[in-house]
Amino acid sequence: MRRCAALVVGMLVLGGVANAQTPARTSDADRGYVEGVIQSAFGNVTSQSIGAEIGVTIKPNLQVFVEAGQVRDTATASIGAAAQLMAGFLSQTQSNVAFSVKEPVTFGVAGLKYIVPMAGAVRPYVLGGAGMASVKQNVAFTIGGSDVTSSLASQYGVQLGTDLSGSFTKPMIVAGAGAMWSPWQRLIVDLQFRFGRILAEDGDINVSRAGVGIGVRF
Repeated sequence: MRRCAALVVGMLVLGGVANAQTPARTSDADRGYVEGVIQSAFGNVTSQSIGAEIGVTIKPNLQVFVEAGQVRDTATASIGAAAQLMAGFLSQTQSNVAFSVKEPVTFGVAGLKYIVPMAGAVRPYVLGGAGMASVKQNVAFTIGGSDVTSSLASQYGVQLGTDLSGSFTKPMIVAGAGAMWSPWQRLIVDLQFRFGRILAEDGDINVSRAGVGIGVRF
């Protein structure tokens, strides 16, 4: 997080230097962009996120963007606690009980991006948007090193509830900031930070993402 923030600050400084040396870009070069994104995701756990984003200019310094991606894990404290209780119950009759918990998220978001007016190759921005997120609850239990998740009901008389299995889809809101740098012709490097909140019934899931996008302007 600190490293990403330092990079963004560094790009803004470079943008200030470019502002004194380079004239503003013409509008025909700013019709939109498309990029692939890789990020570090953090909240209750730390994982990775990959995705893609496209933006289209609708008026000077204002773009509509659409973002889609997947976060590998957003496991909350509540699902971990529920899995721990289940493992404790199994431990009353079984030995060497263990468990693992993951909550991968697939999401799609659309919104508006405001580009701070600056000449030069570096352009800072802020954005906000909303969409939907599908959260999958992947919980696995092992006994003696063997995965028994699929046979818990038949062999051990334990039925996992909806807090430990299945998936759900809920609204997601996103806010963020970053800086786009054009090092060469239409190539863009997008240093970015996103904060997302999934409005889940059992408690909101917060996911922050910091990373870089590589793409082209069109």
